[in-house]
Amino acid sequence: MISTRSRFWVLVSFVMISGFSQGMLLPLLAIILEQNGVSSSVNGLHATGLYIGVLIASPFMEKPLRKFGYKPIILLGGLLMFIALILFPVYQSIVFWFVLRLLIGIGDQMVNFSSQTWITSTTPASRRGRTVALYGLFFSLGFAFGPLMSRFIQIHESLPFLIAAGLCLTVWLLVWFIKNEHIAESGEIDNVQTTSTIQRFITSTKLAWIAFLGPLAYGILEALLHGIFPIYGLRIGHDVEVISLIIPFFSLSTLITQVPLGALGDRIGRQKLLGIVTAIGSVIFFLSAQFEHSTVALICTFAFSGMLLGSLFSMGVSYMADIVPRELLPAGNIMCGVSFSLGSIAGPNLGGLFIDIFPNVSFFYMIVVILIILSTLFFVKKKPVLNH
Repeated sequence: MISTRSRFWVLVSFVMISGFSQGMLLPLLAIILEQNGVSSSVNGLHATGLYIGVLIASPFMEKPLRKFGYKPIILLGGLLMFIALILFPVYQSIVFWFVLRLLIGIGDQMVNFSSQTWITSTTPASRRGRTVALYGLFFSLGFAFGPLMSRFIQIHESLPFLIAAGLCLTVWLLVWFIKNEHIAESGEIDNVQTTSTIQRFITSTKLAWIAFLGPLAYGILEALLHGIFPIYGLRIGHDVEVISLIIPFFSLSTLITQVPLGALGDRIGRQKLLGIVTAIGSVIFFLSAQFEHSTVALICTFAFSGMLLGSLFSMGVSYMADIVPRELLPAGNIMCGVSFSLGSIAGPNLGGLFIDIFPNVSFFYMIVVILIILSTLFFVKKKPVLNH
């Protein structure tokens, strides 16, 4: 069995593969379906399959985790991801691919929820921002390299799926060397005192809904930029190679600021920081709408917005862990995943409809409006009483 420190790196490596798979599938399938003549609204709806899978799995995660521990849930989730990825090249069908996206969403939720809860429940509050930022950094690293796989469809359409499946299998094998733990054994999370799983979800939402807006915003933004921008980019004249080059800058730039922003949140407060980054982000996308035909301008947009907004998920998770009691951490982590999924489902649907209804209006304006609303909520909401 490997050490506790090595366990952390195995967990974040699996999270990185999860991000890689998501980052690959969103633009890759969007481009393939667009080239096959699928409408942008249907394409956007199809992109929600992964996040619908996350929502399907979310209510059923907590009890198995408490019963079987972290490791079995991660192994089962990773196996589902591998099977789905290896099946994509077998048969090209909108319905079949949607089902595979559902399976990947379920597997992703099992891996991410278990890893996220394991990490947050065993990290002291004084280091939580930095540690969860590292978790987010590895997800962003995977997400950044995922879109680059779109280029490999020019070699063979199956190649990106096979590469992702191979990476998934490699890290999945490493998880077998981790010693399993249960929530009750961690010493950090007490036995749940609330009466039911639903009640725990309700209680954690009442306490930490403002923190859940971070994952919600990240889900909307990630899905729009990776699932809808490729469609929009093709329609305003950019080619596949340019689009696959632009998209990774959002996640790559996140690597520069993920840990510093996590540490800054530890010092000045995460709610204040969330309000600041979403406000500045709205300005960046407003400027982007003016220069969207320029490749250089789009690269700058994705890079600067990634530096500010790529940490929304990890900041939200850290803030949730600050607010909720320890016995509600599993439920809180699930609700972070649910919020992310709801944003990821809403993003492609709203984006696809926006392009269809307003074909001559920059879809970046939609992002501006969303960020202004979220920033306002972060600034006007009274700061919750923290549990530490």
